[in-house]
Amino acid sequence: MLNNKKKDIKKSLTVMTILGTRPEIIRLAAIIKKLDKFCNHVLVHTGQNYDYELNRVFFEDLNLRQPDIQLEVKSDTLHGQLANIIKETGKVLVEKRPDAVLVLGDTNSALSLINAKRLKIPIFHMEAGDRSFDENVPEELNRRIVDSISDVVIAYTEYSRRNLLREGIHPSKIFVSGSPIREVYTGMMGKFKKSKILKELKLTPKKFFTASIHREENVDISGGLELMVNSYNALVEKYGYPVVVSTHPRTMKRLGSLNLLKRADKKIIWHKPFGLIDYIWLQLNSFCVVSDSGTIHEDSSILGFPAIAIRKSTEKAEAIDAGHCGISGLDVESVLRNVAIATEDHFNTKTDPMPEAYTSLHVSSKIVRIVVGMAKIVDKKVWGDKKHV
Repeated sequence: MLNNKKKDIKKSLTVMTILGTRPEIIRLAAIIKKLDKFCNHVLVHTGQNYDYELNRVFFEDLNLRQPDIQLEVKSDTLHGQLANIIKETGKVLVEKRPDAVLVLGDTNSALSLINAKRLKIPIFHMEAGDRSFDENVPEELNRRIVDSISDVVIAYTEYSRRNLLREGIHPSKIFVSGSPIREVYTGMMGKFKKSKILKELKLTPKKFFTASIHREENVDISGGLELMVNSYNALVEKYGYPVVVSTHPRTMKRLGSLNLLKRADKKIIWHKPFGLIDYIWLQLNSFCVVSDSGTIHEDSSILGFPAIAIRKSTEKAEAIDAGHCGISGLDVESVLRNVAIATEDHFNTKTDPMPEAYTSLHVSSKIVRIVVGMAKIVDKKVWGDKKHV
């Protein structure tokens, strides 16, 4: 009888989580598992990252079930992808009519919330309030749009809460959870250590660089990739270490079209995107990580490896304040200088503890309590009886 009651309780609330990229999968991993326990949880993948290395391998590495709904929003153009995201998620939301929608971050997939707003479905947005204050970063526009239409905004840090308040979002809509990444990585160290990627690539611990570059403002800006290849070459020349580049398909295509691969040192290894386990093990064993990844600030702070973010701005001010993972432009001198600082500080332990917002091991519980506990309260408070039939 008790089991039947539990099943009925689960069925009485439907929460839909929409994601589409690797950082979302990582950050939502523990939350997905917990939502599965306490509600009728519908997991939707938009297909924004559609290659195996950019998608399914992360579900496998994190021991996650596959999505309930897999959409195909692939397009050769930005406007085509955006149109497909709005169109396809709209169909799913109309069909399923969830009691709440949860989205994390600032990707194009997050713009699916426009549909939820029009359908009067309560919206919960994680990673709210992150701001780089850089209009060249396409995600900056997405962040502002999604935060402005969400019913509940969940920030990682007090920095982000203050950003939301400055933008006029009512304090009653804002919660602070901390970053979910440490909770996800805790308990995975055994898996990381089983990685054979160092052996496969014939790498010696602490005698190679790990790198990645994929952001629009780096890959598509005039001269951006050329500067990055020059910087990789300079790292090889100065340190004599190979540079292992986790290469996004779009980046590889762009490198080819610009004929830059021929200019790269032979010690630069252009590798297809790694799964989570192999990539974390590479980062942990690197002399330094040089990356524009969305998780690099949290990864380096939580796991304790030297890194620099190849960007001109960042939404992770808390990591800069703690002395972890400084930002660097793409030019050679800046990259070399910042790598020297990061490695000297790391190997001489000249860094403060990780930011407080990165320390929590229970973010999934916080998020589930907020979403499951407040979904119907928000629905009644915001929409009342004004919903479409």
